Amino acid sequence: MEGNEARIEQSSKPKNKAAALLEVLAVSFKLGLTSFGGPVAHLGYFHNEYIERRKWMDERSYADLVALCQFLPGPASSQVGIGIGVIRSGLLGGMMAWLGFTLPSVIALVVFALILQSSGLGELGWIHGLKLVAVAIVAQAVLGMGQKLANSRSKATIAILAASTVLLWQSAVTQVLVIIVAGSVGLLLYRHAVTANEKQLEIPIRKVFAASCLLLFFVLLILLPVATHYANWDWLVIFDSFYRAGSLVFGGGHVVLPLLEQEVVPSGLISEGDFLAGYGAAQAVPGPLFTFAAYLGAMMNGIAGAIVATIAIFLPAFLLVIGALPFWNQLRRSVKMQGALHGMNAAVVGILLAALYDPIWTTTIATTTDFVVAALLFVMLVFWKLPPWVVVVAGMLGGAVMAML
Repeated sequence: MEGNEARIEQSSKPKNKAAALLEVLAVSFKLGLTSFGGPVAHLGYFHNEYIERRKWMDERSYADLVALCQFLPGPASSQVGIGIGVIRSGLLGGMMAWLGFTLPSVIALVVFALILQSSGLGELGWIHGLKLVAVAIVAQAVLGMGQKLANSRSKATIAILAASTVLLWQSAVTQVLVIIVAGSVGLLLYRHAVTANEKQLEIPIRKVFAASCLLLFFVLLILLPVATHYANWDWLVIFDSFYRAGSLVFGGGHVVLPLLEQEVVPSGLISEGDFLAGYGAAQAVPGPLFTFAAYLGAMMNGIAGAIVATIAIFLPAFLLVIGALPFWNQLRRSVKMQGALHGMNAAVVGILLAALYDPIWTTTIATTTDFVVAALLFVMLVFWKLPPWVVVVAGMLGGAVMAML
């Protein structure tokens, strides 16, 4: 039976490597154009496109990958996308997945930086409509993952306790601790309830190369500040600032903003007004919030600055996920680790539920009309099974109409 499943899984992949890479690029580019709402919403979009529609991974493997990326510093949704690309089509597949998902927002924010000096986009109705779309997308992800990964009394309890803990003690460290505790509980409760024929991830990365990536991550983190101390070269300073920001952030894109502000505003690289204008623009575009670095880099040194800043802030995420995947895959094959993953996956559902409430619900649903529009968008996704881009357009139109009333 396992052999049949492996053959079916393999046959779903394009036989031509170039075709596989183009497929990964095309799908991730579409997600980069339509994934509004922040990292948690991105995981919902990924789940809809990669898991439900294309069946590139099974449900459990996706949840395990999300759990891994919650451990790692950096933009979790981008790391999940890179991981899916690697599993689908190797190292180049990871690069294509990152490029496709990141490029649309990078281009948009560079245009903002080069053309606009201030942004009032946050007041436009269609921007609010996009936030309502995010509510529907995350609610769909919580419902779908909860039905599969928190579908027993004990797992639902873990999910609710995880959500409660994350909401009451809001910290990126809290999320990591919650997953560790949930894994320990899962190790005790579910170590004898492991499915023997559970699918395993095929990671086309050698462990020696993975270990080299992890080593390079730490070498750059230590040596870049030393290098900038002795050689105060503008490009090296920019690379060091954005690399450290991408290396030391747990909890997703919004957490990186205060770090970046401390790096670029007090030093005079960017004014407070320009920084806030770029933040407003970053809220209006799809894709990862880490592409805010492209705006900052463009404000400092034009298009070349945008390229350097973008590569620097995402490089740690790439090195970490490539370095961790082969070892993570080996760990998840053990019976004890699979038991722990049952608990960790339930905790991931709880963390998503917490994010659905705060900040997504609390900053978006302010009126009865907001709730009605979000509910309609949810129905369009879950029951009408409409493509996410249709729901995005509907949300934008709904927000524009609400602003005129």
